[in-house]
Amino acid sequence: MNRYPLWKYAIMIVALAIGLLYTVPNFFPQVPAVQVSTNKAAVKLDNALLGRVESTLKDAGVPIGYSALDANGVHIRFQGGDTVTQLKAKEALLKALNNGVADGTGNYIIALTNESTVPKWMQSMNALPMFLGLDLRGGVHFLMQVDMKGALDRAAERNMSDVRSLLREKKVSYGGVSKAGDTLVVRFTDAGERDKAQQAIAAANNDLAIREDGAAPELRLVLTIKEEAKRKLADSAIEQNQKVLNNRINALGLTEPIIQRQGADRIVIQVPGASDPARLKDVIGRTGTLEFRHVEAHGGKNASTLEAAKNGNVPFGMELLVDRTGEQIVVRKQPIITGERISSAEPAFDSQNNQPIVRVSTDSQGARVLREHTSQNVKERMAIVLIEKGKAEVITAPTTQSELGAQFQISGSMTVRETSDIALLIRSGSIAAPMEIIEERTVGPSLGAENIDRGFNSVKWGFVALSIFIIAYYMVMGLVSALALAINVLLLIAILSMLQATLTLPGIAAIALTLGMAIDANVLINERIREELRNGAKPQDAIAAGFDRAWATILDSNITTLIAGIALFAFGTGPVKGFAVVHCLGILTSMFSAVFFARGVVNLIYGARKKLEKISIGTVWRPDSVVTKPAAADAN
Repeated sequence: MNRYPLWKYAIMIVALAIGLLYTVPNFFPQVPAVQVSTNKAAVKLDNALLGRVESTLKDAGVPIGYSALDANGVHIRFQGGDTVTQLKAKEALLKALNNGVADGTGNYIIALTNESTVPKWMQSMNALPMFLGLDLRGGVHFLMQVDMKGALDRAAERNMSDVRSLLREKKVSYGGVSKAGDTLVVRFTDAGERDKAQQAIAAANNDLAIREDGAAPELRLVLTIKEEAKRKLADSAIEQNQKVLNNRINALGLTEPIIQRQGADRIVIQVPGASDPARLKDVIGRTGTLEFRHVEAHGGKNASTLEAAKNGNVPFGMELLVDRTGEQIVVRKQPIITGERISSAEPAFDSQNNQPIVRVSTDSQGARVLREHTSQNVKERMAIVLIEKGKAEVITAPTTQSELGAQFQISGSMTVRETSDIALLIRSGSIAAPMEIIEERTVGPSLGAENIDRGFNSVKWGFVALSIFIIAYYMVMGLVSALALAINVLLLIAILSMLQATLTLPGIAAIALTLGMAIDANVLINERIREELRNGAKPQDAIAAGFDRAWATILDSNITTLIAGIALFAFGTGPVKGFAVVHCLGILTSMFSAVFFARGVVNLIYGARKKLEKISIGTVWRPDSVVTKPAAADAN
């Protein structure tokens, strides 16, 4: 009756082993470290770089405790690591690798970070500690307001330019185009010309709602952006700005930034470990631009012009730049199109030869300009240039193989990583809508450490108090309940670590709440067993009935609580979502530990005995105990 098959005990053992494996890394301390990486495909991360980093730090008198190279770059930890040594190492590496440049435009990104001392064999199994949130680790918090009106104004400006070019192309006679907010008004004197313009505009741009207005001789077309297009534009602007911000913060050398959308027009930026909000404000406030420019001279064309430019004699209206492979080229300063005309850029594979490519899409105006330029410059090179803080960087300079339109691809000898990088830079070259900081908060590392101590103590003492009470009240069965409670916490932390979740104060609160809720299931089971014993059931029958009959109540109560947790996740934001995730996972692990695991342990203790006289579950009072005999006679 109270015997588990071997496969159930096997599940218990595997769950316990996995729980220990993925929970233990959270107890290894984190130490200050430096990570050397790059966002430039032409720069190699190899053993030569590792040796260069090690020799640089040795010459600077920085004691290295650990060094390693992986796909993300070079990782350095220090003997008796502290923040002073960390900063000294960063300065030495900036000077040696980037010539002192620290604004993200150098070849390497020197990132200050904290690295866990988890053994390599654990890391190879992806057994890593949870990330710590801003409130536990310290750092900088910004709330950005995206100016959607500005985004609509930009869209209206582009539409006005598109309409003018389209009407000239279609040879439509019109009196002029004016803009009021995001509404365009096109004036005509002839109804036939207005009808012709209306057909051309409707065919060229599906995002515009067109309405006729006025009477002869003052005829008008009123063009407004459709509501669906406005929502699409807002979503695209938020997504584009998020990508730009993420790219810029990573380039600054800060790891683990959290950049999330909040509501319809806000972006939350949290950078754990950052301590310089002024510098971050400067970075996220940049307005970088992306430009497509014609390549005038390179190694295979106009070599004399290139040599003259290298010697300082750059022709008027030209600029000497260096692409990502290190090749010097001369490009025209006047752009063909700018990044505002780029709709999307995604890495992909060529369907004919399965080679990595980048697919780029432009708006209608960009497509017309590109078509005009490339039709006259087939087999010529065109540079994609990113400009930030007055510095121009050539992302790539491919050869135009044919006339380009609204959609084209960039191909060549590129790896999958290079296509991803190029697509990201094209997409994130400039922000899609203006932003401003409406909230700024800095959390110090000492406050974060205090929060960790208090949170850990709340969970620890809550567990101790519950365990003492449950053991005192239910004896051996209470000890089993306390063990199930410990397994519950173990599995919960293991799952959060496996998911690489970010632990915050609300998350710790959810863990503490899970303890109180999880013990409720054990109380239901133990009280049900007591009730069966009071009714005269044999101990083995009471155990089986207690677990079986309490299960329906446990399931109902946990499902209703789970629904509340799902609602918190669905409608909450930020910390509320984090609380909801831990809360829901805690419900699932508590059901497993309180029912499946606890019953397995009880079966080990009592199930092997065929004739069980009593179980240790505290005092059981029968209804007739006061009349027939002293209560002590029926007590366990």
